[in-house]
Amino acid sequence: MNCRVFYHDNCFDGACSASLFTRFHRECVGTASSFDYVGMKHKAGALFEESEFQADGENAIVDFKYSPSPRVTWWFDHHQSAFMTPEDEANFRAGQVNADGTPGPKAMREFFDPKYVSCTGWIAYIASTKFGMDIAPLAELIKWANIVDGAKYESAKAAVEMEAPAMKLTMVIESAPDSALVQRFIPLMTAMSLQEVLDQPFVQELIGPLMEKHWEGVELIRERAYCERGVISFDITDQPTEGYNKFIPYYLHPEGTYNVGLSKSSFRNKVSVGTNPWTTKPADELANIAAICERFGGGGHARVGAISFPVEQEDEARMAAAQIVMELRDLEG
Repeated sequence: MNCRVFYHDNCFDGACSASLFTRFHRECVGTASSFDYVGMKHKAGALFEESEFQADGENAIVDFKYSPSPRVTWWFDHHQSAFMTPEDEANFRAGQVNADGTPGPKAMREFFDPKYVSCTGWIAYIASTKFGMDIAPLAELIKWANIVDGAKYESAKAAVEMEAPAMKLTMVIESAPDSALVQRFIPLMTAMSLQEVLDQPFVQELIGPLMEKHWEGVELIRERAYCERGVISFDITDQPTEGYNKFIPYYLHPEGTYNVGLSKSSFRNKVSVGTNPWTTKPADELANIAAICERFGGGGHARVGAISFPVEQEDEARMAAAQIVMELRDLEG
């Protein structure tokens, strides 16, 4: 039997989650003889097509939004905006607990906790506490998934200058032009150290050109970004990109509390909204970024989120970005 794993594409935590889930399934479940992978991207409209889920086999979703499809066998997520609709959340809750209070039919198949820093860490916790998996050999992967997805770098310099192997791998994964490249990483990330993955020839041949492009991105954002009343904003839609290092604005403007960036890729206009991980403001004074993004059809975490608009809706994306910038500036006073 095959297990198809749907994961958050172009995301270090998404790739780590898919890898760790695969190893967990092999060691603790053992019902699948093969695995394949489908990269998922946030976009306007429906995220899943029912035809993508296998009728014969298992389907797992990791580090991505919930689907109520009866074909979904496993689900792990940690995003505050995990449910597209209240009905989806009700479907999830109904599978967790029966009317008599006993565990529901999906209590050991679907797992959600928005308090977890990374989905990789969440899967590891469930695998170890509920299924008895030894996660000690995966400590490096879990540590870096938490650092990358939780923006827990020691400084903006460390995040942007990317000396650690995990940071270079993150760059390659986030810049990958298609899912096939990311899927080459997935089987390796729980079988090798991150340095060993980085040393693979297919990775090394990408590093030089990507680092050059990365520093070009730093200079582009340096030209476009400005900080006013604690909010960094910039628009690079005229320079289409599949992604950029989201810590560049704080590297350039460490005084900013928030960042609102507008960019365009091959399939969407994206409004990226974030909170400076190194801000000295108390947590209870910070905006809930996921809640702001949800109002425009996006989502994310309390400190970082995004909104996707179709490629042809650049004006709508620009209007949303402008509204969010003004809201955050007003919050800053």
